[in-house]
Order: sequence, then structure tokens, then C-alpha cells
Amino acid sequence: MEPFVFFGGKGGVGKTTVSCAYGVKSARSGLDTLVVSTDPAHSVSDVFEQSFGDDPQSVDGVDRLDAMEIDPDTEVQRHLDGIRQGLSDQVSAAMVNEINQQLEMAHQTPGAYESALFDRFVDVMRNSDPYDRVVFDTSPTGSTLRLLGLPEFLQGWIDRLMHKREKSIDLFEKAAIGNNEPRRVMDGDPVLARLRERKEFFEFASGALQSDAAFFFVLNPDQLSVNETRRAIGEMADNDLAVRGIVANRLTPEPDDDENGRGARYLRDRVATETERLAEVRETLDPPLVAEIESRTAGVKGSLLDDVADELDVETAAEAPTFVG
Repeated sequence: MEPFVFFGGKGGVGKTTVSCAYGVKSARSGLDTLVVSTDPAHSVSDVFEQSFGDDPQSVDGVDRLDAMEIDPDTEVQRHLDGIRQGLSDQVSAAMVNEINQQLEMAHQTPGAYESALFDRFVDVMRNSDPYDRVVFDTSPTGSTLRLLGLPEFLQGWIDRLMHKREKSIDLFEKAAIGNNEPRRVMDGDPVLARLRERKEFFEFASGALQSDAAFFFVLNPDQLSVNETRRAIGEMADNDLAVRGIVANRLTPEPDDDENGRGARYLRDRVATETERLAEVRETLDPPLVAEIESRTAGVKGSLLDDVADELDVETAAEAPTFVG
């Protein structure tokens, strides 16, 4: 299977538990594995019961498994600092203060979070050589879909900026030196160089996500979760990203046959309703159900994480990346 595996879904459905369990499953099968959290909740630390930061760190008790948690606020600041540095090298000193003011306002603007996080997780993909498998525990569905839709949107935007910049340089050169002299300004233009760099970055991201990534959705057996998963699968298809499977999590356990009290009757009714919803998933959604995981009375950690890993019918054999950007 593809080297990069993404688990997404509605907030609170158990994406982190499933992501960590699949990371354990991959590592137990002999793959050098990295679990990456892009979810602001950072529950990976809770599942593995140890703290993680922005750099990969070994998971205690599981050979071949590392984990890291990307902090969105840190990434936004790092992203804006990079923009500030790049622009400061290319504009007059009088413009630097204005740039700083605009960037400070940009910190809280819509899209800043997604743009910064996108750069960071693509950077992880580009520098994944030490690992056979990288598992992404993603943000809730809406944020993830905006994130994964960025390459197509931004490639078109970059193309338009490059066209305008080239046209601007051409007009400037013609006005300055006419048509009879060799024009070399475009070759060394720092703005064009930066735009070309970003274009290559987005081309890599688009190619890697389409060729080297497998996507799975985690849902709970409630109608809201099923409906959101259906919409998300459609939006993924619009971005040419195929969903490989669906994990049904937190299913109600069936009571024992000899239990007939009020609680047992409630559980049987709930199980019947959930069974109908899972039938709807099988009949109306193309990706197959790759796991049906019952709720646990205790938090899924330690040996329980191994139990969940065993329930995931998701292959672990990893192919080498095929896309080279």
C-alpha cells in the first residue's frame, strides 16, 4: 500500500485512536513508522501516555514507531516569519514596517492555519526517507478537506502570479532599454524565483497526495457522522483523491443472551439501530468497511491499542514513493 496513510473524519469519532493503532500495527509488522498529528487537540500524547513535540520521538514500548505533534500556532508563526524574511530581502526599508503590520494581521486571517499546516505536513512527506510508513492523524473533516484541496487551488493562483510578474518585467525592460538590448532581468528576478519554488512545491504535494497517499475515514454509527463521511468522500473525489476504506468506531457491544433487564433492552435497540446504519454505509458508500470496532469501557491505551490494531483490516506492506517532485 501507499507509504502515506491519512485517517480523517468528524471531530470526536476516534481518529487519533485508529491512527495510533494503525501506527502500532505497521511497526509490529517490521516497518519504520511515524505517526504525525495535525489535530490541534494533540491526543496522540494521551494515547501513548507520553509527550511529543514538533520533531519525531520514539514511542515507549513499541520498536520502530516514532510520533510527533505539529503545533498549528507555531507553524503559522514560522510560516509568516518565512514570508517576512523573504519579502524583507526584496523590498525597500520603508516597506518593511508595512509588511510587518500586514503579516501580524494575517496571523488571524482565514486560511493562515491551513496554509501553514499544509506546508509543514508536505515538508514531512518530502523528508520521510527514514520511514517506510507515515500515518497522519488529521484535523476534523472540514479543516482536512480545505487542507487537501490547497494544491489545486494554489497551483492556479501561482500560475497567474507568475504570468503577471513576467509580463510586468517584460514591460519594464522594454521601457528601460528597448527591444535592441539583451534582457536578463527576468532570469535573476527573486520574486519569480520564489514563485517557481512554490509552484514546484505544490506540484510535489499534488502528485504525492494522488500517487503515494491512502485515505481512510473514521465514523461513529450515528446519522450525522455517516452523512458527513458521505459528503467528505464526494469532496475527496472532486480533488482526485480516492478513499480506500471506512472504519466504524465506537459500536455498542451486544449484551449477553441471558441479560433481559432495562439496560440490556436499551443496548439491543441501540445495536439494531447501528446495524441498520452500517448496512446503509455498505450499500450507499463505495469504500469498504475495513473495521468495526466496539466501544471500550476504558481508554484505548497500552494492550487495548494492540487489540484495536488487530481489528483493522488494513494492509501494512508499504510501497516506496512513486512520485518525485
